[in-house]
Amino acid sequence: MTDNKISNFGNVTKVTTHVLHEMKLKNEKIAMLTAYDYSMARLLDTAGIDVILVGDSASNVMAGHTSTLPITLNEMIYHGSSVVRAVNRALVVVDMPFGTYQGNSKEALNSAIRIMKETGADAVKLEGGSEVRESVERILSAGIPIMGHLGLTPQSIHKFGTYVVRATEESEANKLVEDAHLLEEAGCFAIVLEKIPAKLATSVAAAVKIPIIGIGAGPGVDGQVLVLHDMLGITQEFSPRFLRRYNNLSEEIMGSVSAYIHDVKSVDFPNNKEQY
Repeated sequence: MTDNKISNFGNVTKVTTHVLHEMKLKNEKIAMLTAYDYSMARLLDTAGIDVILVGDSASNVMAGHTSTLPITLNEMIYHGSSVVRAVNRALVVVDMPFGTYQGNSKEALNSAIRIMKETGADAVKLEGGSEVRESVERILSAGIPIMGHLGLTPQSIHKFGTYVVRATEESEANKLVEDAHLLEEAGCFAIVLEKIPAKLATSVAAAVKIPIIGIGAGPGVDGQVLVLHDMLGITQEFSPRFLRRYNNLSEEIMGSVSAYIHDVKSVDFPNNKEQY
């Protein structure tokens, strides 16, 4: 039965927000990964990923910053446009970076319009609930789809002071549930829940009609997302409980580079067949 469902949606020529809604209704899990450049996005799309998130995690894995805060709108547009050029099937969502939507709904709309016009992406993602409601409503009023993000919100790391699991206390859990309903009612097409108790995430997914994508939120949600560089083992410094590494590319890449260095220095490369 699962194979049939996967093959049915696997034949979709373009994943849209409507397709994601149908996937939730038919209980097919949504697979989502980050990408930041043309080559990787091309591979993900060819492999059949449902959603590609051009995440502000590019600040960490592409630029080497210790948080997501430094990345700029122009940089996110650069990464977003690179990804969109590679993609035919997947839904492409671009993160709105820190400072482009908090506290100023007009600036939020202008930022979202720039992302959509200059990248060609399908949607934007932003963090927060009631605190950013005005920005959410203004962006949605322009017809721009929004994916919300609740729980651990990395752009608020200086407020939290830690990356520990969120919404373990009743008051914070209640606010998260309220914010999920608020985002749904405002018109968001999906919500990411990051690093919250699995039981809470499951109840939120059951309580709302829009897809809930989890990262460190257990299996009871409508889909999962991971940072590509983490799940491929390109980065090694980040090892939270929720991360499953599907490869160890850092070791493979270093092995390949070491072999290349050896072959160049020993004049084994290029050989007679590798020259004109």
